[in-house]
Amino acid sequence: MPKDSFEQITELHAPKKEGGGKISSPPPSNTNKALKQTALTTVWVAVVLVVLDQLTKYWAVSTLTFAEPVAVMPYLNWTLAYNYGAAFSFLADMGGWQRWFLSGLALIVSVIFIVWLSRLPKGFTTEVWGINLILGGAIGNVIDRLLEGRVTDFIDFYIGTWHYATFNIADMAISVGAALLIFSEFFLKPKQEKKKARESTEV
Repeated sequence: MPKDSFEQITELHAPKKEGGGKISSPPPSNTNKALKQTALTTVWVAVVLVVLDQLTKYWAVSTLTFAEPVAVMPYLNWTLAYNYGAAFSFLADMGGWQRWFLSGLALIVSVIFIVWLSRLPKGFTTEVWGINLILGGAIGNVIDRLLEGRVTDFIDFYIGTWHYATFNIADMAISVGAALLIFSEFFLKPKQEKKKARESTEV
């Protein structure tokens, strides 16, 4: 190949240079910048919750004896228990398929909540708190199911001889998160919409 032809091909494929001899780089993607302006920046709450949940479960398994209550205070014991189903041991005796069904369901819900956060504005609201609590709780319990095929519970609330179903930190987070979401969706948002509508009519 002639030398001048080779040089022409090289010039065509070489990166273009700006003034000063610096090679120009493509403009940075706006995706990361956009995500930083959403409620995804609050997902660290869910991460902290997962870590706390797993640490307390590790403590319970390492310290407590299965089904032997340890008194903490009136109406509260630490009692190690294992749940092979969903809440209140639902589907616990289904032969093992419920492990994968509940794990898959929890993962789908987690993805939905992550997408939900990505569509909300940056900052903490009742809705954002609720989503993060449910997300952290769901991931905390799904880790148990995937690794052990069961969920570790140890918080035993009782009144007299009546005992509530033994639960864990993840369960508490899911319950509180669900309550916050219900409150946000059915009380706070309608109130805010009415306020906006009233302000728009006044203008």
